[in-house]
Amino acid sequence: MSLKSSQPRVGPIVILAAIVVLLGIAPAGLFAQTPGPCTRYAAGSVVQDTPNLFSINGVLRVNLIYNREVDADGRVLFCFTTPSGKESPTLHVQPGDLLIIKLTNEVPESVPATAMRMQMTNSGSDVCGAANQTPASVNMHFHGTNVAPTCHSDEVIHTLVNTGQSFTYRVRFPEDETPGLYWYHPHVHGSANAAVQGGASGAIVVTGLERVQPAVSGLRQRIFVIRDQNVTGDPPPFGSNNVPSWDVSMNYVPIPYPDYTPGIIQMKPGEKELWRVANASADTQLDLQLQYDGTPQTLQVVGLDGAPTGPRDKKGHGTIIPMTDILLPTAARAEFIVTAPPATVSNATFLTLNVDTGAIGDNDPQRPLALIQTVAGRDAGAPIKRELTMPTVAEAPGPQRFDGLATAPVTAQRTLYFSEVITDEQDPGDWLNTQFFITVAGATPQVFNPDNPPAITTTQGAVEDWTIENHSEEVHEFHLHQIHFLLLAINGVPVPAAQQQLHDMIQVPYWTGTGPYPSVTVRMDFRGPDVGDFVYHCHILAHEDGGMMAIIRVLPRTASAAGPYGRLRTLLASIGWPSEEPQSSEWCGRRP
Repeated sequence: MSLKSSQPRVGPIVILAAIVVLLGIAPAGLFAQTPGPCTRYAAGSVVQDTPNLFSINGVLRVNLIYNREVDADGRVLFCFTTPSGKESPTLHVQPGDLLIIKLTNEVPESVPATAMRMQMTNSGSDVCGAANQTPASVNMHFHGTNVAPTCHSDEVIHTLVNTGQSFTYRVRFPEDETPGLYWYHPHVHGSANAAVQGGASGAIVVTGLERVQPAVSGLRQRIFVIRDQNVTGDPPPFGSNNVPSWDVSMNYVPIPYPDYTPGIIQMKPGEKELWRVANASADTQLDLQLQYDGTPQTLQVVGLDGAPTGPRDKKGHGTIIPMTDILLPTAARAEFIVTAPPATVSNATFLTLNVDTGAIGDNDPQRPLALIQTVAGRDAGAPIKRELTMPTVAEAPGPQRFDGLATAPVTAQRTLYFSEVITDEQDPGDWLNTQFFITVAGATPQVFNPDNPPAITTTQGAVEDWTIENHSEEVHEFHLHQIHFLLLAINGVPVPAAQQQLHDMIQVPYWTGTGPYPSVTVRMDFRGPDVGDFVYHCHILAHEDGGMMAIIRVLPRTASAAGPYGRLRTLLASIGWPSEEPQSSEWCGRRP
């Protein structure tokens, strides 16, 4: 049953915020609430830019500390901070760069059970980092990036960093990485939902979008990270009409139930900007829209899930897709050009529409995210930082990793399906009383365990079409690590050419209980250098923690197919060595 939301209400704090900002008397931190390392802002605050860190000479070195604290409402918060206190910095890298992160876990082992109720697993037999999992264990996933699934790179099956330990990531981005917005977050099975809902996430920008889409050249760029968290106070029972399953925030400015007091975005009247928006929620679906005096505005979409939109023209440039709303499943991203309202507009609201997630799904109602204020100068007269403005020199785009996928010969076809089994009928609304599965058709459903054998084995160079069905009465969000995929069909119906976009996230519609199972069909691209074991799962992280994840193994090409030095290249690829000549002496994989 679809639950409709009430009209969002604007609380008095946003009116106060507007007055003090327009009068020029509001310092940047006026509405900040900073009891500890995990900074949160008061409702109605001006939405602050994320801290930004940039690679230098092909390398970005970052020290990140994993923290935990409890806020005034009793919510357990998690965050990544730099030693200087920058929280959840956006990491800017270029294709071919090396990202080196020293991660230190300072979360105490005595994490309250109420904050970390989970299905615990051990680390499996192939240990990377700590040998045993605790409620405070952490690791990092570099979501959407096409980097090696090896120890000290983007490996999440066996990597654990426990309390008091440090661990160094060495992540090499491919030379043909698609430019756009990615993100990072913890991915320890059993505690991913709590960590991400607690706020431990940040954005990654792979530069170069202006080369593929010249329309963004010279525009100011905004990075907005939308997260979800528990509803505080004493809300009506879970699933009640108009009550969200989770509150949301925008760059840590909350939009709390029931008033839904929005944050504030300041823009110069009529100015164009590039907005890069990540749905870093653990469980909440978004449907983004911009309304001026109640009228939906056209958003010029230039990127989805870190990949420029549209087929390329003869110059290698992408295509702008005009949309009046953008559905963002959990973990999805969108990049689009926004034109600020003229001074004659009295109400400019950036909001999420209601998302129908199915009879047993969460309630994700319509609610505002931010009000746009037009000001005489950018940021009330403050100069724009050079690093937040897109480059104006649009060099010719280079090859992109997934070029030619639409016409590539298909080597295999597979069918998978999502399903659920309630284990406690007395309390079916608690996700901990449900087992969640993603299963290859013909196999026996099983919950994830790091010691499970691969559910799918394929070979480097393969191109496969997967049909993913949903056998449950709530939506699920399909994500595969290490590669992107091309959307081909929904419910067996081919999508128009303009919608055949590259994604790393796709929503699979819910089943109504009768008739055919809903499905999406996508084309998987295993032609890149990544070999080894990695995972695919539902990115509603409560479902992933509940077992809805499995392992895929990509075997290296045969020596005969790889050329004269195929055996050596195959060996190096299997241990995570870069397939091309390294750009520096830094090494990013597992040692032999």
